[in-house]
Amino acid sequence: MARPQGIQSSIESTNLADLLERILDKGIVIAGDIKIRLVEVELLTLQIRLVICSVDKAKELGMDWWAANPAFSPQAPAEDLAASLSKIDARLESLESAMAVTGP
Repeated sequence: MARPQGIQSSIESTNLADLLERILDKGIVIAGDIKIRLVEVELLTLQIRLVICSVDKAKELGMDWWAANPAFSPQAPAEDLAASLSKIDARLESLESAMAVTGP
């Protein structure tokens, strides 16, 4: 049975790149809930909300949490990291010297 040429070409022309471009341009939301119950007692509830879209679309929707997060900022202060590492080194040295005094 022959298919109309227009339908066949539109199906063939859609590739992964086109699909990904459409999803990132428009955005897609995947939502789901997982509940674990035992004898009518709810033990655990997980609510999953996944949004897949481009950065531009996310900004348009007001979801730009990374803009205020210092970990994602190119101007993240290196001094804070160095200070944190020096505190860790000092605590490790303190613990090692305490263990050396008390013995194994």
